[in-house]
Amino acid sequence: MDIESPSDPDALPGGKQPRTERGRKTLRKLLDAAALEFGEKGFHEASISGITSRAGMALGSFYTYFDSKDSLFRALVNDLSGRVGIEAGKALAESRDALGSERAAFSAFFDFAREHQEIYRIIDEAEFVDPASFRQHYESAAQRIHERLRRGMASGELRDDLDEASAWAIMGMNVFLGLKYAIWSGDRSTADIAAVANALLEKGIVKR
Repeated sequence: MDIESPSDPDALPGGKQPRTERGRKTLRKLLDAAALEFGEKGFHEASISGITSRAGMALGSFYTYFDSKDSLFRALVNDLSGRVGIEAGKALAESRDALGSERAAFSAFFDFAREHQEIYRIIDEAEFVDPASFRQHYESAAQRIHERLRRGMASGELRDDLDEASAWAIMGMNVFLGLKYAIWSGDRSTADIAAVANALLEKGIVKR
C-alpha cells in the first residue's frame, strides 16, 4: 500500500476512485483536510465547505469523490486505520524477535498518533457515526497483533497459550498509552513509553 493514496479503494463509494495521479493527489488533500476539520470540530459541526476550504478547492470538487459528509467520514476512518497499519508494516520491515516486533509496532503507532492527534477524536466518534468502521478499525489492529503473537509462538519465543484475547489486551494497553502520552501530554519520549509497554509484555506485573 502507498501511504500517499487511500488505504483501500473500497473506501470511496459509488465508483469514484481517482484514475489519475492528479486525482489521487486531490483526494489526498480532501482526506487530510477532512482529518483536520473533523478532528477540530467533530463530525456534526464539521462542514463540507469547511473541508474544501481547508483543501483549497472549490466546493463542487468534493462531489467528484464523495456523495456526502458521511461517505467522506467512512473513507477517512478507513484511511487512518490503513495508515497506522502501513506505518507498523514499515517498522517491521527489518527482521526482529517477537518482543522487538511489538516494540517497533507500538513505536510506529505512537509516533503516528503524536503527529496526527486528530485520529483519537475521529475514531471515537466513529463508534456513533459509523459503528461498522469503528469496529473494523479495532478488529484489524487486533488481527495484526494476533498474527505477530502467532509467529512468536511458532518460533518458541512466546508462551504457547496466547490467543485473540491476548492481542486485544495488548492493543488496549497501546491505545491508552497513546492517549495519555501522545495526546494528553508529550513529556515522555516514544522510546521511554515503548520500553514501559515492552517491560510489561516481557515480565508481567508479578514479582518473581
